[in-house]
Amino acid sequence: MKPLPPPRFPYNFPMLNDRARVLLKTLVERYIAEGEPVGSRTLSKHAGLDLSPASIRNIMSDLEEMGFVASPHTSAGRVPTPRGYRLFVDTLLTVQPLDRRAVSQLETRLTPSDPQQLMTAASTLLSDLSQFAGLVMTPRRNPAFRQIEFISLSDKRILLIIVTMEGVVENRVILTEQPCSASTLTEAANYFNQNFSGRTFDQVRAKLRDELGRMRDDITHLMSAAVDAGSEALDTSQEKVVVAGSRKLLDVEELSNNMERLRRLFDAFEQKTGLLRLLDQSRSAAGVQIFIGGESELLPLDECSLVTAPYSVDGQVVGTLGVVGPTRMAYERVVPIVDITARLLSSALSHH
Repeated sequence: MKPLPPPRFPYNFPMLNDRARVLLKTLVERYIAEGEPVGSRTLSKHAGLDLSPASIRNIMSDLEEMGFVASPHTSAGRVPTPRGYRLFVDTLLTVQPLDRRAVSQLETRLTPSDPQQLMTAASTLLSDLSQFAGLVMTPRRNPAFRQIEFISLSDKRILLIIVTMEGVVENRVILTEQPCSASTLTEAANYFNQNFSGRTFDQVRAKLRDELGRMRDDITHLMSAAVDAGSEALDTSQEKVVVAGSRKLLDVEELSNNMERLRRLFDAFEQKTGLLRLLDQSRSAAGVQIFIGGESELLPLDECSLVTAPYSVDGQVVGTLGVVGPTRMAYERVVPIVDITARLLSSALSHH
């Protein structure tokens, strides 16, 4: 059994006795499975407690008074509130790790050679497995580069290939004032990689000021152009969120039966600003985090939850991924999906 990490949004929960905890756990599980308010008869059948219907009603009344469950006007049964879901996921939920066969199937789908394709594959994988919307925040750029290479396209057109510290490849075409030989291109690339790997292009620019005067004109112009193009390529202002499967939420009854609610959700997917901030909050988490409804002002709906996990490259956290779905989602199934996808994406990027 794998318990969840400490809660991200700790409440001052009152102490519940064992019977109340079992009944709340049973109610949440039945409501997630069936989508209907849960009555005392159902609780008596599934909770495994030797309690009279009157005792169950009394305990449920206490849970409602404490804000863990609510009674819809049209039903005698009860449904969990966001506060009830929070207590459930923090203290009552346990998840089973995915079996080895399932993990192997996931690994085969996270093998694209291009890091950007990996982001898309991961978001699609999250959506397909959860049947909700999958999100991946693309790696927060480290403006330093790991390696560069020059390839001649014509006499004065050079392709600059930059490999970032995260393994992302960026290409830029630079124009030189005079032709550069193959040996000049190799010499310049070797100089960059041997002396400046792991630094930003701004750091390279400052260092080169003192050294360019001692170099040949052809290599001087090439290096200056490469620094300008590289600095532009690794501009850190373009963080993005890759969203897959948002249309699957149209099949979620509690979301699709209210067009205003659905519009707000899809506005959040389109604008992405709030999603970016919410995913960015999760970067410092040690593992899976669960945001339920209105707990975060950045999630637009009380009826939505976001399950997230950070992913890393060579041990350094560079982004976050997750699943957006209804609060009535099967957390015990979604949590391991998010967890293992983050681990596999970290492995794929680190070995890229």
